[in-house]
Amino acid sequence: MASIADQEQSNPASEAVSMPKFGGKQRSKNKWRRLSKHLSTTSDSPINTLDDGCLMHIFSFLSPLPDRYNTALVCHRWRFLACHPRLWLRVDRTIKDYSEPGVFSCIDAAVSAAKPGDTILIAAGGVHFTSNIQIKKPLCLIGGGELPEETTLLCSRGTDSALELLSTCKITNLTVKAELGCCLLHRSGRLIIDSCLLQCETDPLDYLSCPIVSTTTGPKKLPSLSSNSRGDGVTVSRTRIEGGAKAVLTSGTLVLQSVRVIYGRTSVLFWFEVEHQS
Repeated sequence: MASIADQEQSNPASEAVSMPKFGGKQRSKNKWRRLSKHLSTTSDSPINTLDDGCLMHIFSFLSPLPDRYNTALVCHRWRFLACHPRLWLRVDRTIKDYSEPGVFSCIDAAVSAAKPGDTILIAAGGVHFTSNIQIKKPLCLIGGGELPEETTLLCSRGTDSALELLSTCKITNLTVKAELGCCLLHRSGRLIIDSCLLQCETDPLDYLSCPIVSTTTGPKKLPSLSSNSRGDGVTVSRTRIEGGAKAVLTSGTLVLQSVRVIYGRTSVLFWFEVEHQS
């Protein structure tokens, strides 16, 4: 894409002009020469001879965080391709114009528009109110902040859950809070929870709350995000769980397995599996 490549070469130069001029004109000239040499080397790199469609296909094999996110920091062209709606959808309440493809004001709208296997990036900052949002296709939901506390999903009192999972899904780098009820209601499929904070509000009725509730009835194979899916169950890793009667409530033949806990100075991190008894 010639126009983007032209921007790539022109914009950094304009940034160089605005660089601090400490050390005199000679130092500024040296910085300019080094920057120009770097730009020519980058633009002549063999990977940049590939067309946009081929590069985007390569980016699709990268994990959304941190690999695909980091590719957007390389140059303007890579940022355009790494953030393309074909690779992930975005939920951002700060954007006023939602005519841009793949950008939504709420999680419910993004889930409805998503195709099986899509990744939804939820912008950091503020609180995203979620109530019984059903996810019936394989999706990946990712918080856009550096820490899970920067992206919060809040399930208000009077609703059963923030998210109701009926297919294989991955949830990472998110804080999910429930005032009463559960944070995540797992019906079927493989639910993967990584680097999250699940929090039930502490009040006299917290015995009715539970961060994770799994009600899947039996092992079966469903459409998955990866080829090595193990069927129905829950996998939790590097996740903080606070409040509620217990970390996970199961039914039927589901049992808690492979539990590991790390006690930190300010928090407790959990690793565990919820699988069907053989």
